Amino acid sequence: MSRGQLRPIGTPTGPPGDDTGCTVLHVDMDAFFASVELLTRPELRGLPVIVGGGGSRGVVLSATYEARAFGVHSAMPMMRARRLCPQAVVVPPSSGAYSRASANVMEVFRAVTPLVEPISLDEAFLDVRGAAKRLGTPRQIGEEIRATIEDEQGITCSVGVATTKFVAKLASARCKPDGLLVVPAGEVVAFLHPLPVGALWGVGEKTEEVLRKLGLHTVGDIANTPVGTLQRALGPAVGAHLSALSWGRDERSVVPHEPDKSIGAEETFAVDVDDPTVIARELLRLSERTAARLRAGGQVGRTISIKIRFSDFTTITRSKTLPEATDVGRTVYETALALYEALRLERARLRLVGVRVEGIADEAVQTRQLQLGEKDSGWREAEQAVDKASRRFGAGAVRPAALVRTEQDGPSFDRHIRGKRDR
Repeated sequence: MSRGQLRPIGTPTGPPGDDTGCTVLHVDMDAFFASVELLTRPELRGLPVIVGGGGSRGVVLSATYEARAFGVHSAMPMMRARRLCPQAVVVPPSSGAYSRASANVMEVFRAVTPLVEPISLDEAFLDVRGAAKRLGTPRQIGEEIRATIEDEQGITCSVGVATTKFVAKLASARCKPDGLLVVPAGEVVAFLHPLPVGALWGVGEKTEEVLRKLGLHTVGDIANTPVGTLQRALGPAVGAHLSALSWGRDERSVVPHEPDKSIGAEETFAVDVDDPTVIARELLRLSERTAARLRAGGQVGRTISIKIRFSDFTTITRSKTLPEATDVGRTVYETALALYEALRLERARLRLVGVRVEGIADEAVQTRQLQLGEKDSGWREAEQAVDKASRRFGAGAVRPAALVRTEQDGPSFDRHIRGKRDR
Protein backbone atom coordinates (compact mmCIF):
# COMPACT_ATOMS: atom_id res chain seq x y z
CA MET A 1 0.00 0.00 0.00
CA SER A 2 1.15 3.50 -0.68
CA ARG A 3 0.27 6.85 0.73
CA GLY A 4 -1.05 9.34 -1.78
CA GLN A 5 -4.18 11.17 -2.74
CA LEU A 6 -7.11 9.35 -1.19
CA ARG A 7 -10.28 9.09 -3.18
CA PRO A 8 -13.71 9.19 -1.54
CA ILE A 9 -15.22 5.76 -1.01
CA GLY A 10 -18.80 4.73 -0.33
CA THR A 11 -20.73 6.64 2.26
CA PRO A 12 -19.42 9.87 3.78
CA THR A 13 -16.86 9.14 6.46
CA GLY A 14 -17.78 12.01 8.72
CA PRO A 15 -15.76 15.01 9.89
CA PRO A 16 -11.98 14.53 9.80
CA GLY A 17 -11.47 14.71 13.58
CA ASP A 18 -8.09 14.86 15.30
CA ASP A 19 -6.58 11.38 15.04
CA THR A 20 -3.51 12.21 17.16
CA GLY A 21 -2.82 9.20 19.36
CA CYS A 22 -5.63 7.19 17.76
CA THR A 23 -3.40 4.27 16.85
CA VAL A 24 -5.97 1.49 17.25
CA LEU A 25 -8.10 0.56 14.25
CA HIS A 26 -11.06 -1.81 14.24
CA VAL A 27 -11.80 -3.02 10.71
CA ASP A 28 -15.09 -4.83 10.15
CA MET A 29 -16.27 -6.21 6.81
CA ASP A 30 -19.74 -5.10 5.71
CA ALA A 31 -22.23 -8.00 5.50
CA PHE A 32 -19.19 -10.21 4.94
CA PHE A 33 -20.71 -13.58 4.05
CA ALA A 34 -23.35 -12.03 1.82
CA SER A 35 -20.74 -9.80 0.16
CA VAL A 36 -18.54 -12.81 -0.60
CA GLU A 37 -21.50 -14.62 -2.17
CA LEU A 38 -22.21 -11.64 -4.42
CA LEU A 39 -18.71 -11.84 -5.88
CA THR A 40 -19.84 -14.86 -7.89
CA ARG A 41 -23.46 -13.67 -8.20
CA PRO A 42 -23.15 -10.04 -9.34
CA GLU A 43 -26.64 -10.17 -10.82
CA LEU A 44 -28.01 -10.18 -7.25
CA ARG A 45 -26.42 -6.87 -6.28
CA GLY A 46 -28.98 -4.38 -5.08
CA LEU A 47 -31.45 -7.12 -4.16
CA PRO A 48 -32.35 -8.41 -0.69
CA VAL A 49 -30.16 -11.51 -0.30
CA ILE A 50 -30.04 -13.86 2.67
CA VAL A 51 -27.26 -16.38 3.22
CA GLY A 52 -28.20 -19.39 5.31
CA GLY A 53 -29.77 -22.82 5.52
CA GLY A 54 -32.97 -23.19 3.59
CA GLY A 55 -34.59 -25.87 5.76
CA SER A 56 -37.26 -25.35 8.38
CA ARG A 57 -34.59 -25.19 11.09
CA GLY A 58 -32.13 -23.06 9.12
CA VAL A 59 -30.80 -19.77 10.46
CA VAL A 60 -29.54 -16.61 8.79
CA LEU A 61 -25.77 -16.48 8.46
CA SER A 62 -25.72 -13.07 6.81
CA ALA A 63 -27.93 -10.68 4.89
CA THR A 64 -27.35 -7.77 2.54
CA TYR A 65 -28.34 -4.32 3.72
CA GLU A 66 -31.33 -4.45 1.36
CA ALA A 67 -32.62 -7.43 3.37
CA ARG A 68 -31.69 -5.84 6.70
CA ALA A 69 -33.99 -2.95 5.86
CA PHE A 70 -36.85 -5.43 6.40
CA GLY A 71 -35.56 -6.43 9.83
CA VAL A 72 -33.56 -9.49 8.79
CA HIS A 73 -30.36 -10.08 10.76
CA SER A 74 -27.84 -12.84 11.41
CA ALA A 75 -28.77 -15.73 13.74
CA MET A 76 -32.45 -15.16 12.98
CA PRO A 77 -34.50 -18.29 12.15
CA MET A 78 -34.81 -18.56 8.38
CA MET A 79 -38.57 -19.02 8.55
CA ARG A 80 -38.95 -15.67 10.32
CA ALA A 81 -36.57 -14.01 7.87
CA ARG A 82 -38.65 -15.26 4.95
CA ARG A 83 -41.80 -13.87 6.55
CA LEU A 84 -40.17 -10.48 7.06
CA CYS A 85 -38.76 -10.38 3.53
CA PRO A 86 -40.56 -12.87 1.28
CA GLN A 87 -38.97 -11.39 -1.86
CA ALA A 88 -35.43 -12.12 -0.64
CA VAL A 89 -33.14 -14.44 -2.58
CA VAL A 90 -31.85 -17.18 -0.28
CA VAL A 91 -28.33 -18.41 -1.02
CA PRO A 92 -26.77 -21.46 0.69
CA PRO A 93 -23.38 -20.89 2.33
CA SER A 94 -20.33 -21.59 0.16
CA SER A 95 -17.85 -23.92 1.81
CA GLY A 96 -14.33 -22.52 1.87
CA ALA A 97 -15.11 -19.20 0.17
CA TYR A 98 -15.29 -17.25 3.42
CA SER A 99 -12.02 -18.49 4.87
CA ARG A 100 -10.25 -17.71 1.60
CA ALA A 101 -11.69 -14.20 1.51
CA SER A 102 -10.80 -13.73 5.17
CA ALA A 103 -7.20 -14.81 4.56
CA ASN A 104 -6.92 -12.26 1.74
CA VAL A 105 -8.29 -9.48 3.96
CA MET A 106 -5.97 -10.35 6.84
CA GLU A 107 -3.08 -10.28 4.39
CA VAL A 108 -3.96 -6.67 3.54
CA PHE A 109 -3.91 -5.82 7.26
CA ARG A 110 -0.52 -7.46 7.80
CA ALA A 111 0.93 -5.51 4.90
CA VAL A 112 0.20 -2.44 7.03
CA THR A 113 1.36 -3.67 10.44
CA PRO A 114 2.41 -6.94 12.10
CA LEU A 115 0.20 -5.99 15.07
CA VAL A 116 -3.05 -7.55 13.84
CA GLU A 117 -5.50 -9.25 16.18
CA PRO A 118 -8.22 -11.12 14.27
CA ILE A 119 -11.50 -11.32 16.19
CA SER A 120 -13.36 -13.43 13.65
CA LEU A 121 -13.22 -14.14 9.94
CA ASP A 122 -14.46 -10.66 9.12
CA GLU A 123 -13.00 -8.29 11.70
CA ALA A 124 -9.71 -7.44 13.38
CA PHE A 125 -7.92 -4.87 15.50
CA LEU A 126 -4.76 -3.22 14.20
CA ASP A 127 -2.17 -1.22 16.11
CA VAL A 128 -0.76 1.19 13.49
CA ARG A 129 1.58 3.32 15.57
CA GLY A 130 4.60 1.78 13.86
CA ALA A 131 3.21 2.42 10.37
CA ALA A 132 2.88 6.19 10.66
CA LYS A 133 6.21 7.10 9.06
CA ARG A 134 5.55 4.77 6.16
CA LEU A 135 1.84 5.27 5.50
CA GLY A 136 0.70 8.48 7.19
CA THR A 137 -1.86 9.29 9.87
CA PRO A 138 -4.20 6.67 11.38
CA ARG A 139 -7.07 8.10 9.35
CA GLN A 140 -5.09 7.89 6.12
CA ILE A 141 -4.12 4.32 6.92
CA GLY A 142 -7.76 3.45 7.56
CA GLU A 143 -8.85 5.01 4.26
CA GLU A 144 -6.16 3.16 2.33
CA ILE A 145 -7.17 -0.13 3.94
CA ARG A 146 -10.74 0.45 2.81
CA ALA A 147 -9.63 1.31 -0.71
CA THR A 148 -7.34 -1.69 -0.99
CA ILE A 149 -9.93 -4.18 0.26
CA GLU A 150 -12.58 -2.87 -2.12
CA ASP A 151 -10.20 -2.74 -5.07
CA GLU A 152 -8.61 -6.14 -4.50
CA GLN A 153 -11.34 -8.16 -2.83
CA GLY A 154 -14.49 -6.55 -4.22
CA ILE A 155 -16.07 -6.10 -0.79
CA THR A 156 -16.32 -3.13 1.54
CA CYS A 157 -15.45 -2.58 5.16
CA SER A 158 -15.94 -0.02 7.91
CA VAL A 159 -13.11 1.31 10.06
CA GLY A 160 -13.17 2.74 13.56
CA VAL A 161 -10.13 4.80 14.61
CA ALA A 162 -9.58 5.53 18.30
CA THR A 163 -7.19 5.37 21.23
CA THR A 164 -8.56 2.05 22.56
CA LYS A 165 -9.94 -1.21 21.20
CA PHE A 166 -13.33 -0.71 22.80
CA VAL A 167 -13.94 2.73 21.33
CA ALA A 168 -12.55 1.73 17.93
CA LYS A 169 -15.02 -1.16 17.75
CA LEU A 170 -17.94 1.11 18.62
CA ALA A 171 -16.77 3.60 16.02
CA SER A 172 -16.71 1.02 13.21
CA ALA A 173 -20.25 -0.02 14.09
CA ARG A 174 -21.42 3.61 14.00
CA CYS A 175 -20.11 4.26 10.47
CA LYS A 176 -21.48 1.14 8.75
CA PRO A 177 -21.68 0.38 5.95
CA ASP A 178 -18.58 1.40 4.04
CA GLY A 179 -17.44 4.26 6.27
CA LEU A 180 -14.69 5.45 8.55
CA LEU A 181 -15.06 7.23 11.88
CA VAL A 182 -12.36 8.82 14.00
CA VAL A 183 -13.10 9.34 17.71
CA PRO A 184 -10.55 11.93 18.89
CA ALA A 185 -8.93 11.30 22.26
CA GLY A 186 -10.54 14.40 23.71
CA GLU A 187 -14.04 13.46 22.54
CA VAL A 188 -14.27 9.88 23.81
CA VAL A 189 -16.57 10.68 26.73
CA ALA A 190 -18.86 12.81 24.56
CA PHE A 191 -19.02 9.96 22.04
CA LEU A 192 -19.76 7.26 24.64
CA HIS A 193 -22.21 8.80 27.07
CA PRO A 194 -25.26 9.18 24.78
CA LEU A 195 -25.04 5.51 23.70
CA PRO A 196 -27.43 2.91 25.12
CA VAL A 197 -26.08 0.64 27.85
CA GLY A 198 -26.19 -2.30 25.44
CA ALA A 199 -23.31 -0.74 23.52
CA LEU A 200 -20.87 -1.58 26.31
CA TRP A 201 -18.70 -4.64 25.84
CA GLY A 202 -20.02 -7.41 28.08
CA VAL A 203 -23.59 -6.15 28.42
CA GLY A 204 -25.93 -8.91 27.31
CA GLU A 205 -29.69 -9.20 27.74
CA LYS A 206 -29.56 -10.15 31.43
CA THR A 207 -27.06 -7.44 32.39
CA GLU A 208 -29.02 -4.86 30.40
CA GLU A 209 -32.19 -5.87 32.25
CA VAL A 210 -30.46 -5.35 35.63
CA LEU A 211 -29.16 -1.95 34.55
CA ARG A 212 -32.56 -0.81 33.35
CA LYS A 213 -34.11 -1.83 36.64
CA LEU A 214 -31.60 0.51 38.27
CA GLY A 215 -32.82 3.26 35.95
CA LEU A 216 -29.61 3.21 33.89
CA HIS A 217 -30.36 3.57 30.20
CA THR A 218 -27.27 5.22 28.70
CA VAL A 219 -23.53 4.82 29.07
CA GLY A 220 -23.53 8.24 30.71
CA ASP A 221 -25.93 6.94 33.35
CA ILE A 222 -23.47 4.17 34.19
CA ALA A 223 -20.55 6.61 34.28
CA ASN A 224 -22.35 8.75 36.83
CA THR A 225 -23.27 5.81 39.05
CA PRO A 226 -20.93 4.96 41.96
CA VAL A 227 -18.78 1.92 41.24
CA GLY A 228 -19.93 0.33 44.50
CA THR A 229 -23.55 0.47 43.37
CA LEU A 230 -22.69 -1.23 40.09
CA GLN A 231 -20.64 -3.88 41.87
CA ARG A 232 -23.42 -4.71 44.32
CA ALA A 233 -25.87 -5.13 41.44
CA LEU A 234 -23.60 -6.92 38.95
CA GLY A 235 -20.71 -8.32 40.95
CA PRO A 236 -17.27 -6.84 41.70
CA ALA A 237 -15.61 -7.65 38.37
CA VAL A 238 -18.46 -6.73 36.03
CA GLY A 239 -19.32 -3.57 37.94
CA ALA A 240 -15.74 -2.30 37.83
CA HIS A 241 -15.39 -3.30 34.18
CA LEU A 242 -18.49 -1.41 33.04
CA SER A 243 -17.58 1.64 35.07
CA ALA A 244 -14.15 1.81 33.42
CA LEU A 245 -15.56 1.33 29.93
CA SER A 246 -18.16 4.06 30.48
CA TRP A 247 -15.29 6.53 30.82
CA GLY A 248 -13.43 5.10 27.83
CA ARG A 249 -10.80 3.31 29.89
CA ASP A 250 -9.63 0.12 28.19
CA GLU A 251 -6.10 -1.05 28.93
CA ARG A 252 -6.09 -4.00 26.54
CA SER A 253 -3.49 -3.89 23.81
CA VAL A 254 -3.70 -5.37 20.33
CA VAL A 255 -2.39 -8.93 20.61
CA PRO A 256 -1.13 -10.14 17.23
CA HIS A 257 -1.64 -13.65 15.96
CA GLU A 258 1.05 -15.43 13.97
CA PRO A 259 0.77 -14.20 10.36
CA ASP A 260 0.64 -16.41 7.32
CA LYS A 261 4.05 -16.84 5.77
CA SER A 262 2.98 -15.69 2.31
CA ILE A 263 1.90 -12.56 0.47
CA GLY A 264 0.04 -12.46 -2.82
CA ALA A 265 -2.71 -11.03 -4.98
CA GLU A 266 -5.19 -12.50 -7.39
CA GLU A 267 -7.66 -11.29 -9.97
CA THR A 268 -11.06 -12.63 -11.03
CA PHE A 269 -11.65 -11.34 -14.55
CA ALA A 270 -14.84 -9.54 -15.48
CA VAL A 271 -15.20 -12.09 -18.32
CA ASP A 272 -13.26 -15.30 -18.96
CA VAL A 273 -9.94 -14.59 -20.71
CA ASP A 274 -8.04 -16.74 -23.22
CA ASP A 275 -5.54 -14.21 -24.60
CA PRO A 276 -1.98 -15.06 -23.41
CA THR A 277 -0.92 -11.42 -23.81
CA VAL A 278 -3.67 -10.23 -21.50
CA ILE A 279 -2.89 -12.96 -18.99
CA ALA A 280 0.84 -12.12 -19.05
CA ARG A 281 0.02 -8.47 -18.46
CA GLU A 282 -2.17 -9.41 -15.51
CA LEU A 283 0.62 -11.55 -14.06
CA LEU A 284 2.88 -8.50 -14.32
CA ARG A 285 0.39 -6.31 -12.46
CA LEU A 286 -0.10 -8.88 -9.70
CA SER A 287 3.65 -9.46 -9.40
CA GLU A 288 4.30 -5.72 -9.06
CA ARG A 289 1.62 -5.42 -6.39
CA THR A 290 2.87 -8.43 -4.43
CA ALA A 291 6.47 -7.24 -4.49
CA ALA A 292 5.42 -3.74 -3.40
CA ARG A 293 3.74 -5.29 -0.36
CA LEU A 294 6.87 -7.23 0.45
CA ARG A 295 8.98 -4.08 0.33
CA ALA A 296 6.42 -2.13 2.35
CA GLY A 297 6.65 -4.73 5.09
CA GLY A 298 10.44 -5.04 4.91
CA GLN A 299 10.09 -8.67 3.81
CA VAL A 300 11.45 -11.00 1.16
CA GLY A 301 10.44 -14.46 -0.04
CA ARG A 302 11.94 -17.39 -1.93
CA THR A 303 9.05 -19.39 -3.37
CA ILE A 304 6.94 -17.94 -6.21
CA SER A 305 3.61 -19.58 -7.00
CA ILE A 306 0.81 -18.94 -9.45
CA LYS A 307 -2.83 -19.85 -9.20
CA ILE A 308 -4.96 -20.53 -12.28
CA ARG A 309 -8.73 -21.02 -12.22
CA PHE A 310 -10.44 -22.16 -15.41
CA SER A 311 -13.92 -21.22 -16.61
CA ASP A 312 -15.31 -24.46 -15.13
CA PHE A 313 -13.85 -23.44 -11.70
CA THR A 314 -11.13 -26.09 -11.83
CA THR A 315 -8.11 -24.61 -10.03
CA ILE A 316 -4.41 -25.48 -10.25
CA THR A 317 -1.24 -24.05 -8.69
CA ARG A 318 2.40 -24.19 -9.67
CA SER A 319 5.45 -22.96 -7.74
CA LYS A 320 9.21 -22.53 -7.95
CA THR A 321 11.75 -21.87 -5.20
CA LEU A 322 14.48 -19.37 -6.04
CA PRO A 323 18.13 -19.62 -4.98
CA GLU A 324 17.76 -16.33 -3.09
CA ALA A 325 14.89 -14.53 -1.40
CA THR A 326 13.62 -11.48 -3.28
CA ASP A 327 11.29 -8.50 -3.07
CA VAL A 328 11.78 -7.48 -6.71
CA GLY A 329 8.67 -7.35 -8.87
CA ARG A 330 10.56 -8.13 -12.06
CA THR A 331 11.95 -11.35 -10.55
CA VAL A 332 8.53 -12.36 -9.26
CA TYR A 333 6.99 -11.66 -12.68
CA GLU A 334 9.60 -13.53 -14.70
CA THR A 335 9.18 -16.57 -12.47
CA ALA A 336 5.37 -16.39 -12.54
CA LEU A 337 5.34 -15.98 -16.32
CA ALA A 338 7.66 -18.98 -16.78
CA LEU A 339 5.37 -21.09 -14.59
CA TYR A 340 2.35 -20.02 -16.65
CA GLU A 341 4.04 -20.62 -20.00
CA ALA A 342 5.17 -24.08 -18.87
CA LEU A 343 1.51 -25.08 -18.55
CA ARG A 344 1.01 -24.71 -22.34
CA LEU A 345 -2.67 -23.95 -21.87
CA GLU A 346 -3.27 -23.16 -25.57
CA ARG A 347 -6.09 -20.66 -25.36
CA ALA A 348 -7.76 -22.20 -22.31
CA ARG A 349 -10.36 -19.80 -20.91
CA LEU A 350 -9.31 -18.51 -17.49
CA ARG A 351 -11.54 -17.08 -14.80
CA LEU A 352 -8.83 -16.11 -12.29
CA VAL A 353 -5.08 -15.78 -12.01
CA GLY A 354 -3.03 -15.18 -8.89
CA VAL A 355 0.59 -14.64 -7.86
CA ARG A 356 1.96 -15.44 -4.42
CA VAL A 357 5.34 -15.26 -2.70
CA GLU A 358 5.93 -17.79 0.08
CA GLY A 359 8.74 -18.51 2.49
CA ILE A 360 8.45 -14.97 3.82
CA ALA A 361 11.10 -13.58 6.17
CA ASP A 362 12.23 -10.14 7.30
CA GLU A 363 14.68 -8.62 4.87
CA ALA A 364 16.92 -7.57 7.77
CA VAL A 365 17.68 -11.19 8.67
CA GLN A 366 18.37 -12.26 5.11
CA THR A 367 21.91 -12.41 3.77
CA ARG A 368 21.75 -10.97 0.26
CA GLN A 369 24.78 -12.47 -1.46
CA LEU A 370 24.70 -10.37 -4.60
CA GLN A 371 26.97 -11.48 -7.35
CA LEU A 372 28.65 -9.09 -9.76
CA GLY A 373 26.14 -8.12 -12.44
CA GLU A 374 23.18 -9.70 -10.64
CA LYS A 375 20.10 -8.55 -12.57
CA ASP A 376 17.99 -7.91 -9.43
CA SER A 377 20.21 -4.98 -8.49
CA GLY A 378 19.06 -2.44 -11.05
CA TRP A 379 15.43 -3.53 -10.87
CA ARG A 380 15.35 -3.32 -7.10
CA GLU A 381 16.58 0.27 -7.03
CA ALA A 382 14.13 1.21 -9.79
CA GLU A 383 11.21 -0.31 -7.91
CA GLN A 384 12.22 1.41 -4.70
CA ALA A 385 12.10 4.69 -6.63
CA VAL A 386 8.59 3.76 -7.79
CA ASP A 387 7.62 3.13 -4.17
CA LYS A 388 8.76 6.63 -3.25
CA ALA A 389 6.84 8.18 -6.15
CA SER A 390 3.71 6.23 -5.19
CA ARG A 391 3.92 7.42 -1.60
CA ARG A 392 4.14 10.99 -2.80
CA PHE A 393 1.78 11.05 -5.77
CA GLY A 394 -0.50 8.05 -5.21
CA ALA A 395 -0.63 4.42 -6.29
CA GLY A 396 -0.18 3.92 -10.02
CA ALA A 397 1.60 7.24 -10.56
CA VAL A 398 4.52 5.26 -11.99
CA ARG A 399 4.06 1.81 -13.50
CA PRO A 400 5.45 -0.46 -16.20
CA ALA A 401 4.62 0.65 -19.73
CA ALA A 402 2.83 -2.66 -20.34
CA LEU A 403 0.27 -1.70 -17.69
CA VAL A 404 -0.62 1.68 -19.18
CA ARG A 405 -4.11 1.24 -20.56
CA THR A 406 -4.84 2.30 -24.12
CA GLU A 407 -7.97 2.43 -26.20
CA GLN A 408 -6.80 -0.74 -27.91
CA ASP A 409 -7.17 -2.64 -24.65
CA GLY A 410 -10.89 -2.90 -25.20
CA PRO A 411 -12.96 -4.30 -22.30
CA SER A 412 -11.10 -3.87 -19.06
CA PHE A 413 -8.91 -6.89 -18.52
CA ASP A 414 -7.55 -5.49 -15.28
CA ARG A 415 -10.82 -4.63 -13.64
CA HIS A 416 -10.81 -5.53 -9.99
CA ILE A 417 -12.98 -8.30 -8.61
CA ARG A 418 -16.01 -8.65 -10.87
CA GLY A 419 -19.30 -7.12 -9.84
CA LYS A 420 -17.57 -4.25 -8.07
CA ARG A 421 -20.10 -1.84 -6.68
CA ASP A 422 -20.48 1.64 -8.12
CA ARG A 423 -19.42 4.33 -5.65
